[in-house]
Amino acid sequence: MAEPKAVVSKMRPARTWKRADKWSRASTVNSVERLPSEILMKILSYLDAAALFSMSHINKLFYQLANNDALWNKIYTAGLIKRKKREPICADEPLLKTAATEVQDRAAGYWRRRHFTSVAAYEMNKWKSNLRPISLHTGMPSQTERVLSNLHVSWELTVSDQSGRQCTLEPSRSQFCETCVTLWWSGGGGLPNYGQISTLQLHGVRRIALNCPGLKKPGWRCLMAKLDMEALAESAQVIGQDRLVELRLLQPGIIVGVWRDSSSVAFVMVTLHFHRLLERSSQGSSVCPYVEPIFRSPFDDIDPEYGLHGYQLHVALYNSACTIMSRSFPQIFCRRTQISDGLIQLPAISSTIISQHTRLSSRINLPWSCEALQGTVKNCCIMSLTLLDEFKTPFWCVGSPVSMEREKTPVSYDYDGKHFLIHYCDSDGQLKMKLVWMKEQKQLFVISLVAYVSVCKVNRHFNRNY
Repeated sequence: MAEPKAVVSKMRPARTWKRADKWSRASTVNSVERLPSEILMKILSYLDAAALFSMSHINKLFYQLANNDALWNKIYTAGLIKRKKREPICADEPLLKTAATEVQDRAAGYWRRRHFTSVAAYEMNKWKSNLRPISLHTGMPSQTERVLSNLHVSWELTVSDQSGRQCTLEPSRSQFCETCVTLWWSGGGGLPNYGQISTLQLHGVRRIALNCPGLKKPGWRCLMAKLDMEALAESAQVIGQDRLVELRLLQPGIIVGVWRDSSSVAFVMVTLHFHRLLERSSQGSSVCPYVEPIFRSPFDDIDPEYGLHGYQLHVALYNSACTIMSRSFPQIFCRRTQISDGLIQLPAISSTIISQHTRLSSRINLPWSCEALQGTVKNCCIMSLTLLDEFKTPFWCVGSPVSMEREKTPVSYDYDGKHFLIHYCDSDGQLKMKLVWMKEQKQLFVISLVAYVSVCKVNRHFNRNY
C-alpha cells in the first residue's frame, strides 16, 4: 500500500502547478490589459507584421489595437525602404513619399491591406522569374510546382446545397505531372448528395508566409470555376464506373465520383493545366476569374498558309499511379485543302505509318480512393494536351479525364486486335486517338492521333480568314 500513496503524493503537486500555471497566464493577460492604451501601443510598435497579426487574434481589445493604421503604415513604409535598397527602381516609390502624411486620410485597414498586397506582389515578381525555363519536351515551364509551393498557392472547393448551406474543403491529396496538377476532395460525409448540390466553386488561394503557428495566414481567394449543377444535371456525361462508384464528367477537367448505391458524393476530382496556372490561381477576385490577355501572332500577308504549320503537340496520358504515355510531336501542319467542317486537321500519328505507332506503358485505368475504400475504373485516365504555335506560344491547352470506348473493328491489314477510341471535344477543338489491343504483347498501341482545331480560333489568333 505504500507505493500507491507515493504515486499519489507525486501527482498532487503536478496538478497544483498546472492550475497555478493556467491562473498565472490568465492573470498576466489581465494585468497587461490594464495598462494604458498609449503604453500598449508603444509595445506593439516594436512588433513585426507576423507578431502584430498574431496579437490581433487574442481578444477584442488587442484586435482593435493591433489593427491601428499608424502601426501598419510604419510596417508598410519600413518594408518599402527595405525593398528599395534591394531594387534600385521601386514600383511603390510614390506611395513611399506620401505614406507618412496620409495615415489619417485612408479608410480603416488600408495600410494593413496595402502591406500584405505589396509583400505578395514582391514575392510574385521574385518567383515568376523561375517560370522562364521552358521544357523543350512539353512547352510548359519546368518549375511550376516549385513556384506554386514557394508562393503558398493552394486550392479550395466550395459546395453549396439547395438549402443555401455551404462547406469549403481543402484537397485531400494532389498529384503533379509534367503539365498538369490533379486535385482530389473526398466526400467523407461532409458533402451533400449529388442531387442536392446547387453549385460547385473552385478557388485558388494565395497565402502570405507569416510565422504565426496555429493561425490561418492572411491571403486572397480567386475564383477559377463556378458550376451550376442544376444546369449541368442533364449534360453531365458518365465516362466510367466500377462496382462502387460512377464517374460523371461535369465539364472538361472536373468529374464527380458518385456512390452507385446511394447517389452520395464519394469524391470530386479536378485537373488543372499548367498554362497560366499561377495567374489563374492568384490574380482573379473571389467573384470574377482571371481574364487571360488576348494575344495575336504577328500579321503575315506573304505566307499563303500562315497559321497552318509549325505547330508542336504534346500529349500525355496518366493516372494516380503512373504515366501511361508522354510524347511530343514537332512541326505538325495542315494543308489548306484539308480544312473541313470548320476544323483544321493536325495529324501527329498516321495509321498508315507503322513506325509512328506508339506502345503504351500500361493499361488505361483510373485508380481512386476515398477514406478506407478504393477501386479502379477501367478504360479511363487523365489526358493532358498542349498545342504550341510556330512561335512556341501556348495555343490550346487541356487537362481533363477522358474515357476509352470500344470501336467497331475497322478493316486493318496490320492489326487484328480489338480497336478503341479516345475522343475529346470542347469549343476550341477535338482530339481523336485510336488504339488497338495486341494479344501477343498484351499491350495497347496508339495507331492514330489527330488534333482538330477550330477554324475560328485560328483566324482570331493569326488574323486570317480560312
